[in-house]
Order: sequence, then C-alpha cells, then structure tokens
Amino acid sequence: MGIFSRFQDIINANINSLLDRAEDPEKMIRLMIQEMEETLIEVRSSSAKVLADKKTLERRMAALEKEADTWEEKAALALLKDREDLARAALAEQSAANETLEIAKEELLALDSHVLDLNSEVAQLQQKLNDAKAKQKSMLAREQTARSKLEIRRRFNRDKLNEAFEKFERYERKMDDMEAEVESYDIGSKDLADEIQDLARDEKVDQALEQLKARMSQKAK
Repeated sequence: MGIFSRFQDIINANINSLLDRAEDPEKMIRLMIQEMEETLIEVRSSSAKVLADKKTLERRMAALEKEADTWEEKAALALLKDREDLARAALAEQSAANETLEIAKEELLALDSHVLDLNSEVAQLQQKLNDAKAKQKSMLAREQTARSKLEIRRRFNRDKLNEAFEKFERYERKMDDMEAEVESYDIGSKDLADEIQDLARDEKVDQALEQLKARMSQKAK
C-alpha cells in the first residue's frame, strides 16, 4: 500500500467506529497508533525531500537568471563591436535561458503547492494520532479502574466485610472483660501503708478547710 493511500485510509477512519467493531479494542488501537506513527515518519520524510528539491530548484533558477543577464551583456558588447551576428546568437541563448527559467518557475509553484498539501496532511495525521493516544489512555484508565473494582469486590464482599467487623467487635468486648477483671482485683485490696497515706491526705484537707473558714470569718468581722 502506498504512503498516501494509506494516509487517506487513516484520515478517513473513524477511531470509535473501528474500536466498536474490533474483537480486541486495546490491540486494535495499539496497531492503529503504530501505523499512524510510521506513516507520519514517511510523510515527514517525503516533506523533507520536497523541501530539498525546492531549494535545489531555487538555486537553479538563480543561476538561470544570472545566465540570461550574462547573455544580454554579451549581446550588448557584440553590438558595440558591430557584430550583430554574435549579438543575435547571444540573444538566442538568453531566450533559451529565460524559457528554461519559466519552466522552473512553474515547477516551483507546483512544489509550493505540494509543500502546503504535505503540511496539511501532517497536521491532520498528527491530530488523528493525538486522538488515538488520548483514546488509548482513556481505555487504559477505564480498564485499570474496572480491574481495581473487581479485585476489591473479590477480596472484600459485603458478607466478609460484615464478618470482619463482627470479629473486631467481639475482640474489643473480650479486651473490655479482661481489663474489668484486672480492675476487680484492686477493689478492697489497699494495704496499711495506703490507708495511712489516705488519712494523712484527709488531715491536710481538714487543715486547709479550717484555715479557709478562719480567713472568711476574719473578713466578715
């Protein structure tokens, strides 16, 4: 398949329609992107060749213009020397150079038109390629999301989740019971030192209370 016929097939292709009909859309779009990238390389290579041809033609045209001017100068010199025959011959050469120059100008116009077409085709192909890559990213993201959801549902379905919460609650209740049992052993188990310390603490509170009452009575007087 030629580069430009393949290019037109790509440009005219509807990516979404092709993917809808494909058995393996992911593989399909991967192949499409590869085809577009290869075609883009070929089109750009062709563009580079056309631009090189244009530069060569422009140099040739410049040389033809210079050649035509040179023959005109030679014809003028021949007339100054009364050599009309040589002047006519020089003007004939100038005419031939000008004719060739006109043909080159037509070729240059054709090359300019070709360059414009190639630029347009490259832009269209690049846009198609960007669209395809965006579509590929979207498909990959959707696939990843779907896989993640499926994996979560497989590992943590609702029944298992409820069972896990119930086990956790039973474990918390068990810890509460154990801590309560430990605390129950402390009830009524104060030793003599603890009781004496409590009495000393109570005496300090009583003293502080009496002092406060005395200060308040003094203020009332």
